[in-house]
Amino acid sequence: MTKSDTGLRLPVERGCPFAPPAEYERLREQAPISKVRLVSGTEVWWVSGHEEGRAVLADNRFSSDRRKDGFPLFNVDAETLHQLRSQPPLMVGMDGAEHAAARRPVIGEFTVKRLAALRPRIQAIVDHFIDDLLATDQRPVDLVQALSLPVPSLVISELLGVPYTDHDFFQSCTAVAVRRTSSPQDRRRALAELRAYIDDLITRKEAEPGDDLFGRQITRHRQEGTLDHAGLVSLAFLLLTAGHETTANMISLGVIGLLTHPEQLALITADPGRTPMAVEELLRYFAIADTVAGRVATEDVRIGGVSIKAGEGVIVSGLSANWDPAVFKNPAELDVERGARHHLAFGFGPHQCLGQNLARMELQIVFDTLFRRIPTLRLAAPVEDLPFKTDAVIYGAYELPVTW
Repeated sequence: MTKSDTGLRLPVERGCPFAPPAEYERLREQAPISKVRLVSGTEVWWVSGHEEGRAVLADNRFSSDRRKDGFPLFNVDAETLHQLRSQPPLMVGMDGAEHAAARRPVIGEFTVKRLAALRPRIQAIVDHFIDDLLATDQRPVDLVQALSLPVPSLVISELLGVPYTDHDFFQSCTAVAVRRTSSPQDRRRALAELRAYIDDLITRKEAEPGDDLFGRQITRHRQEGTLDHAGLVSLAFLLLTAGHETTANMISLGVIGLLTHPEQLALITADPGRTPMAVEELLRYFAIADTVAGRVATEDVRIGGVSIKAGEGVIVSGLSANWDPAVFKNPAELDVERGARHHLAFGFGPHQCLGQNLARMELQIVFDTLFRRIPTLRLAAPVEDLPFKTDAVIYGAYELPVTW
């Protein structure tokens, strides 16, 4: 059963870092698939139940192509929409065989086996920034700038072969792109600058491929006679923008969650073998992206007893799904022993996050190392006083003052 007008207007800002907006729970209880409106006035389907969300994400009758009429887009003006439809799609905007063909060449770079070889280097990176943290005489320290941002930025830079000296540039561009309050003009400018930077980077790598992800891709494509400059630029754009912002914010949120739940922190410090489960629970609990995916129906589909017509837009709420009590008992409780690996923080189905194994490993190493080396770490300000990214598509903390 659905309501034609639920009263919900998207996006909804979170009022608290430890709970979804109350409207999400209300809608999930009333009807896990409901009609809502975007700020533009466009009506779309809002999927807030866990079972229903997985069903949509696994169904190839829902398209990821942002160029299609009906695809739910936030804060996009006519010029941005024209640009979007005139450019080749990113991998996340492809469907079916096209998506599989684009994903297949790079999926081997993110297997558990390949990433295990990176563990010593990631550990060294984390230790380096914690060394700097401990060496400073300043208190408190902003953990966002000291650890949360630089660790994933350096990791993804080394993995992709991007000069880390440019991290301030691509972080600032990404921040403008994900901020809900950014104007369409500012977002276009930031994305254009970032794309131009990446285009030049790929051109230089084509001239001299190195032993990094893009160097290996260029070499392989040349051997197969399939080198596609524009395709590599799109891939680089996707991996660079997605590869640090989400993990950086999850580090900050995870630290906040553990410091404010000391009994849960004690479990993983006593037994680091629990950390992988703790990471899954933190991902479920915070779900830093409220909306895990947008889709548009390519034909009439019936999901969860609801008929969705061809051309209608659909948004799956990962945050709401991750707090679905039908799947996660007492979802408002942070329980690091829950074993919540079936959360939707990384999506589900063919578009499930390519870099999820890398993100998991980074988070595990950071939490284990940080609380082992600084066991007296504590927040230097009340949680309610921390500036959270309520205006961002990707939720997190702008600043995280800590001391020890």
